[in-house]
Amino acid sequence: MKLKCSSAATPRTSHLHHSPITLLLFHLCRSELRCEDFWHDWKEQLLVAASASLSKSPADKDAEDQPERITKTCQQLECVCYGLGPFASCVSARYQLAMLLLLLEAGQIPLKDCSVYDPVFSSGERDVLRDLGLTVLSENEEGKRLVEKPTFFYLMHCGKALYNNLLWKNWSARGLPLMIIIGNSFTGMRERTIEKEFKRDYSYISKAVDFSVERKLACPSHLIDVFNDTAVITFPSNSLNGLPQSTWAESPEPQYQHSPDLEIILKETRS
Repeated sequence: MKLKCSSAATPRTSHLHHSPITLLLFHLCRSELRCEDFWHDWKEQLLVAASASLSKSPADKDAEDQPERITKTCQQLECVCYGLGPFASCVSARYQLAMLLLLLEAGQIPLKDCSVYDPVFSSGERDVLRDLGLTVLSENEEGKRLVEKPTFFYLMHCGKALYNNLLWKNWSARGLPLMIIIGNSFTGMRERTIEKEFKRDYSYISKAVDFSVERKLACPSHLIDVFNDTAVITFPSNSLNGLPQSTWAESPEPQYQHSPDLEIILKETRS
């Protein structure tokens, strides 16, 4: 898994100086990705996941109607993007932003229905995101967003605590199926973490890895630092409904007392 770009990696400049350049570089990244073969796999995987999770159409529906039905299904989605990183100075973050915009376009999800947040965003980067049509959140939710309608989460190389918080907030047989996540593989997280620590500190990921469905996403070698270890993750209702009720009985809020390297920026607490 790649390291996130540091907000201190490059000196920050004012919005007036870097915004036009940032937009130009972003559009170049988007044009490049649009020509990549792997982009078509990402698009298909998102559309299939959305259709499988949300569509209530009969399975024997006319195949010619299927693309239109899938697109209409995607249009029902809201989108939330956390932890994108300082895309004005970080090439990886810029490619990831470009991919997000391509996915929104493919699903015909309105840009205003996509909320983005990263505490490292500069004021100029927030302006760029607004200029692109996205909704910039003002509060650090720490991933603790309660989902009330079908939502696509774009969480590229975010810390495990953020995923864990998101699962905790929606830990029910009703809440989890409303989510589609494009982010780091839960299986990969488990393989890279000491088992005892994984179960203790990231208990919701530890449990979810056994009943979630992961579809690994293609990643070309020249973009391995940008898109490696990425999957589409869904939570099929039929799998969750078969779990014992004790699965949902106790769901304490994660605390992370034993996690010095949390890989998440917590919101500031006011005294």
